[in-house]
Amino acid sequence: MQKSQELNKLTIKQAGEKLNKKEISSVELTKACLARIKEVDDKIHACLTVCEEQALQEAKKADERRAKGERGELLGIPYLVKDNIMTKNIRTTAGSKILENYIAPYNATIIKKLKQAGAVLLGKTNLDEFGHGASTENSAFGPTHNPHDLERVAGGSSGGSAAAVATDMCIFALGTDTGGSIRCPASFCGVVGLKPSYGRCSRFGLMSMTSSTDVPGALTKTVEDAEIVFNAIKGGDEKDATVAREDIRCPKTVPPQFSSLCEENWGGTVFGHRMSQNLRIGIPKEYFGEGIDKDVLEVINKAIKKFEKLGAEIVPISLPHTKYAVPVYYIITPSEISSNLARFDGIRFGFSDGQVKDLKNIYLKNRNVFGPEAKRRIMLGTYVLSAGYYDAYYLQAQKVRTKIKQEMDKALEKVDAIITPTQPDVAFKIGEQSDDPLKMYLEDICLSAASLAGLPAISIPCGFVNNLPVGMQLIGKRFNEEMLFAVAQLIT
Repeated sequence: MQKSQELNKLTIKQAGEKLNKKEISSVELTKACLARIKEVDDKIHACLTVCEEQALQEAKKADERRAKGERGELLGIPYLVKDNIMTKNIRTTAGSKILENYIAPYNATIIKKLKQAGAVLLGKTNLDEFGHGASTENSAFGPTHNPHDLERVAGGSSGGSAAAVATDMCIFALGTDTGGSIRCPASFCGVVGLKPSYGRCSRFGLMSMTSSTDVPGALTKTVEDAEIVFNAIKGGDEKDATVAREDIRCPKTVPPQFSSLCEENWGGTVFGHRMSQNLRIGIPKEYFGEGIDKDVLEVINKAIKKFEKLGAEIVPISLPHTKYAVPVYYIITPSEISSNLARFDGIRFGFSDGQVKDLKNIYLKNRNVFGPEAKRRIMLGTYVLSAGYYDAYYLQAQKVRTKIKQEMDKALEKVDAIITPTQPDVAFKIGEQSDDPLKMYLEDICLSAASLAGLPAISIPCGFVNNLPVGMQLIGKRFNEEMLFAVAQLIT
């Protein structure tokens, strides 16, 4: 029997098989994860809240459900959740002092779905305040450290979730991705990070940042695990009008030539190299030049050659408008943030002080509790949306966003997936870019276009530079995550 202290290293698939065979219990699995959190989190600082008693109770219930004959891929599987996702009766801070003591009154839809599936909630993970950042340094509760080098960032804004998965504090974790916030930390920490298509998973219960690009997703140890979590949280929701209805069918998951090669295996997960025959991979020249570290490019190019060896056709493509993705994103995002964060006024939500009596000082007192990055984005967004500047900035950015979407959609008519580096570099040192917001924003250079276009994207580990992980991003057709899972598994 596997040692209890090693159970936390299992994948979802491995843990599920052992639970089905009654080799382990969910309580044992949960205890192993909780013990790991106690062992390493004082160095990593991935968790903001740990729900030990509740987790053990949920694990016990999961074991009871299994004893009655119930089965499920996530039944009894422990996980952690980014702290901007609502979890009923559990502190939900969004990484901000404004919500330091806020107790969520309801569960997000994706949490409800995982609860129904029997997954075991261990606690909440660290993040950049309200999701504003690419390093988790903007958390009001201190930065999360990279498990591969404690002096470096874990990426952001879902840095706590990525670091927790990388250090086996949980079997999987949830994050949110607005312009790269799952894929960036996945790359820096060496795990798998999935950003679903906009509209595949409910946003109800996510603390809004940029409502037109926010999506929840998974951080996992394998691509197969990412698919399991995705299948559990996807689907329609009457509380979120932006989610596609269940009766809207997604595109055929694999092209006909793939189906004939993997009839026996296909179920969303494909094993075997034959599937790569006739696979077309697009390589956009704009993502393989200036601004990308040469060592990172070398690792990515080696991974692309693996696809070639498996029979895939490598197709050079051009996405010229994606060079505007970062400036467009950083016009649209602050604009939506300035609106979404207006609710934290110290009256309905936010910091309250009974000593302050007049409305003006309530606002001023409350705004001073925001961290510097949140303030920066609120001011920038308010300026962009103000009279005289709306047409020049916001409206123009939305027009360019449409061009980016059309360009990527057209490219994906010719290829099955697009490959880019996930990040232009490996994880940088904590504090190295804190004084240069523009340099920090450029960390999204490979990520923001897929978010603006609403396309699914996944970051998978593909090598190391100076002992630090490098991630490769695969971008797919809208609502066709299944293709990304199939392609990603070919070289993982």
